[in-house]
Amino acid sequence: MSNEHTPLITSGVCGLAASAVACGMESDSPDGGGGSGTPSKDPRRLNTFFGVMVPTILSMFSIVLFLRTGFVVGHAGLLQGLLMVIVAYIIISLTVLSICAISTNGAIQGGGAYYMISRSLGPEFGGSIGLMFFLAKVFACGEYVLGLVEAILDVFGFDPETSVAEGVRVLPHGYWYTMLYCSAVLLLCLLVCLVGAHIYSRTAFVILLVVTVSLLSIFISSVAVKPRDFVIAHKGAGNQTLRYNASYTGFSVATLRSNLGAGYSLDYSTNSVTSFATVFAVMFTSCTGIMAGANMSGELKSPSVSIPKGTIVAVFYTFTVYILLFILVSATCDRTLLIQDYGFLQRINIWPPFVTVGIFCAALSAAMCAMIGASRILHALALDHLFGLPLAPAAITSSSGNPWVAVLYTWGLAQCVVFAGQLNAVASLVTVFYLLAYAAVDLACLALEWASAPNFRPTFQLFSWHTCLLGIVSCLVMMFVINPVYSSGSIVLLLLLLLFLHYRSPTSSWGYISQALIFHQVRKYLLMLDVRKDHVKFWRPQMLLMVANPRSSCQLILFVNQLKKGGLYVLGHVQLGDLDSLPSDPVQQQYNFWLSLVDKLGVKAFVDLTLSPSVRQGTQHLLRITGLGGMKPNTLILGFYDSCTPEDFFLQDSAFRDSAIGKGSEGEYNFGVDLPSLQAHFPPVRHVESQRWLSPEEYAGIISDAIKMNKNVCLARYFFQLEGEEKDSKVDGSERTIDVWPLNLLRPASRDYEDVCSLFLLQMACVLNMSYKWRHAKMRIFLNVETESSDQGWVVNEETFRELLRKLRIRASIKIVPWDSVVQHHVPPDEEPPAGEPQALSEEFLSAVNCMLTEHSSQAAVRFLYLPRPAARRSQAQQYLAQLEAVTNSLGPTLLIHGVTPVTYTDL
Repeated sequence: MSNEHTPLITSGVCGLAASAVACGMESDSPDGGGGSGTPSKDPRRLNTFFGVMVPTILSMFSIVLFLRTGFVVGHAGLLQGLLMVIVAYIIISLTVLSICAISTNGAIQGGGAYYMISRSLGPEFGGSIGLMFFLAKVFACGEYVLGLVEAILDVFGFDPETSVAEGVRVLPHGYWYTMLYCSAVLLLCLLVCLVGAHIYSRTAFVILLVVTVSLLSIFISSVAVKPRDFVIAHKGAGNQTLRYNASYTGFSVATLRSNLGAGYSLDYSTNSVTSFATVFAVMFTSCTGIMAGANMSGELKSPSVSIPKGTIVAVFYTFTVYILLFILVSATCDRTLLIQDYGFLQRINIWPPFVTVGIFCAALSAAMCAMIGASRILHALALDHLFGLPLAPAAITSSSGNPWVAVLYTWGLAQCVVFAGQLNAVASLVTVFYLLAYAAVDLACLALEWASAPNFRPTFQLFSWHTCLLGIVSCLVMMFVINPVYSSGSIVLLLLLLLFLHYRSPTSSWGYISQALIFHQVRKYLLMLDVRKDHVKFWRPQMLLMVANPRSSCQLILFVNQLKKGGLYVLGHVQLGDLDSLPSDPVQQQYNFWLSLVDKLGVKAFVDLTLSPSVRQGTQHLLRITGLGGMKPNTLILGFYDSCTPEDFFLQDSAFRDSAIGKGSEGEYNFGVDLPSLQAHFPPVRHVESQRWLSPEEYAGIISDAIKMNKNVCLARYFFQLEGEEKDSKVDGSERTIDVWPLNLLRPASRDYEDVCSLFLLQMACVLNMSYKWRHAKMRIFLNVETESSDQGWVVNEETFRELLRKLRIRASIKIVPWDSVVQHHVPPDEEPPAGEPQALSEEFLSAVNCMLTEHSSQAAVRFLYLPRPAARRSQAQQYLAQLEAVTNSLGPTLLIHGVTPVTYTDL
């Protein structure tokens, strides 16, 4: 499509307003450009260090660096603690490889990880992953706020047992006090996000410098501070005070040796016994910032270079810091100090305010980063209209482009999260959500790799399907190790989101990974579908329905959809013209209209159009080339050739009058076809005096061509009278009757009920009876007999026919129809006409046949009649069609069928 780039650019600019989905940086917009958030200068001004490394390092340090290092080493020991770090970083490294591959596969317009994944994989996958990212960020925001409040209370909390001056500790403890402090911190984050998020983005580097200075002070203190002892007090059960003697020993081999093994014990903040899973859950929260750099895609000068390089360097840097810090505290602090005081780094620092300021900066920075990022994810989801009305308000922005409603959504959910009361209590859920999101990213990259799409050519090559698969498995395994209940619930939630989005079927121009995977598998299975291995017992109808104008053919299109029985169904159309005299192929521009029509009708059909000087030649082309491999049409269906004035189905169905194709929220992509366009594309129905595009000779020639090509032929008449086939109809067929007349009524001398054509007729009626809207219909089979004839063989034939129906497992009632009064009008010729030549039939005989059909089948919903072969000579085509018209005159929906394919099989 020549204009396909346009909607992507538009979405990219919108995404730029909040390009940091996880660490969200809000650009200044002096001109207040109505929410575009596009800066007046070039938005792509950040390099690898400031655009990727700084936000990624800040996000990964968060609160674990200062507040939970002792918790991890104290409970797990140095060896298991290092194992946790290595496992966590292996998992995130595999995910980093995947996100780098996706982010370097083409030009990035901004919008962060959600934007890149959704545009790579389509709305279902992208929307579900996006919402999981949002929930992970919301829970992480709550966790960081709880950690910050914990640090504030550790410094300023009132504790009568402490020896610190009373003037410093002024904040009372307690659950509801903690909730009050958390709410105050969240309110501060909310105000920053609503008013001055750009302040955070400008001070990110300064915050990193403060955190780095605090970190350096910890390493310097391990050498400069002399050993010392502490008395740590906690409230126990029954308001009793528990005291613990703890020591800082400085570098000591004995201390290091005592801290090597695990020592899981009671966690004083949650009053629960820790385990490898609970400690790993807390530790892994330090690894949840790897997307921060990728989410700066819209503001990077060279994102395809900066994202891989900056993210990998940041991961390596933080990994090194954690390893060194774990070894440092294991060699200098006894286990009691590590376990009983989360803020022990302040106690052993050369100047405690260094660590205090570092904790406050890191925790507050992480909380605001998470809130801004979550709100940007929600805003992007709302702009894409994936979840409908519940998220629609989140698309509202201020005049400067700030998505303030999405910020309020995020703040409200984060406020609910902090009611958990303790950081460690939330950590498991946060970790599970992030692990599932990372597994989804790895799955996305794996799907792109397995789909083998030629356009998946990422410049980052340090990945393979093995790393993607290993990343998925490791994430899922660690999820269930941490908390099986949370893991199962989160997976169910992801699957429900996928099903919901699949059910809503949002249309987009992003591309669908499902289509690429389906194509890859379908090609493989089509090659395996060997026509030489076909067997009659597995035969199914594969239809090519020729449609001149769908305005007058919708009921027939719906009916054939019921008749296909899981087989191939193709709508064919011939556009008259010669490509030599045209500047371009007019057929290519029509496909979207026909596909939108198929969507509107709700039929499971393909569309095949062709350009040809005549309808007959075009039909020959479609019969020969439609389908692929073993999936090719075996049955041609045509509308009946008569002078009836067609009815306009578009004027009858309210769906074609009042709604739009792909109608959704404003701006939703509908492949360029709305209702007015669809109405205008298909011309009005033919009037009585209008010129016919098809002559009787050409129509009969099409039937002859199909039979010569060994295709079954069906002629459908009066199907505009058929009701109840619409997709919203509740008809189940209980009030319907299917009538079958297996005898060639135009040749009374032919009494063979078991020829190929008659059996094909029965098979098609049986197929219809098995479909959804016809499964409860009654099927009647009419046997025409000459009761006044001296030959009473018809009695034997009836029993033979009943036995045949039993063998074919066809449930139908048999009606014996004496037609002596009809046959008497049939004057047999003196000699049998040559093969392919029609008999000269009197008007009295044709009228009598029609009266017989009307008498016995007037109440039937649809009738199946035997279609004789057409005349071999063109001059007799008019006579052939006149006979068919006379026989079926005023019958109602009727299908005349000529079968050339053996379709019945009585053995197992």
